[in-house]
Amino acid sequence: MSVSAEPFSNTEHVETRPWSRRLVVWCVILAGLILMLYASVIKDLVLQWWTDPDYGHGFFVPLFAGYILWHERKRWTKTEIKPSNFGFVVMLGAIALLLLGSLGAELFTSRFSLLVLLAGLILFLAGWKMLRAVSFPLGYLMWMIPIPVIIYNQITFPLQLIASRLATAGLELAQVPVLRDGNVLIMSNYSLEVVEACSGIRSLMTLMALAVAFGYLVSPRRWVRYVLAALMVPIAIVTNGVRIMGAGILARHFGPAAAEGFLHEFSGWAIFLVALVLMFVSHWILRRIGERRKKTTNV
Repeated sequence: MSVSAEPFSNTEHVETRPWSRRLVVWCVILAGLILMLYASVIKDLVLQWWTDPDYGHGFFVPLFAGYILWHERKRWTKTEIKPSNFGFVVMLGAIALLLLGSLGAELFTSRFSLLVLLAGLILFLAGWKMLRAVSFPLGYLMWMIPIPVIIYNQITFPLQLIASRLATAGLELAQVPVLRDGNVLIMSNYSLEVVEACSGIRSLMTLMALAVAFGYLVSPRRWVRYVLAALMVPIAIVTNGVRIMGAGILARHFGPAAAEGFLHEFSGWAIFLVALVLMFVSHWILRRIGERRKKTTNV
């Protein structure tokens, strides 16, 4: 009995390894085809990360997604591989989105189709369980894609007005005479215009991407992750208003040059660091709330 069992285990081992090799070979081949198909899309995307300050965090997103894949490799490598032909339909849909985006000059559609194609490939080669296992790093890649221009324009102007109102309220509390006309703050010696670049959209997108990554790493509770990401919206808005208020105070007491140039850029970095500290504090508070809820439930 023991002699006959040994060839069976060897045969099983031999049959499993070629399947693993075939899967790796297919992944390499398809990855090469994707790079060829999306070369121009990826090139333009990386170029926008480099030139557009609103999406400089795009370089961080695929690196973090890759880190999560590596960190959780034991979990998804043990996932059952059961290919689904529905993945082929998803891939066809991704190619259709790519064509629509290219013909309509809509960058978001063509870029988003890359993620749809990756999801289709995973589904086609490994199945639904594998797609669920890698759903977070795959979904996190959404943060590297700039939002559509039409949505961007709908967001930035309201943010400009909110930042203007907050800055005006802060300046009045600091006893700085100011008159607000839309997104323009008129002082005795300087008119401060809250332009699109000062709307806070840059820090908002970056902070939310960082909050999602931070929450995933430090908290197993989903509600903590969701609340932490949602809190970045008011934190980004308020800190941006404080930054504009600071620029107004500097212009009032030290002249218009103090609100521009190096001090303007430095204040942006300083306020962003303050926002990061507030993110850590928010997580600490949420963690304490979670611990108290757990103690109450156990009692």
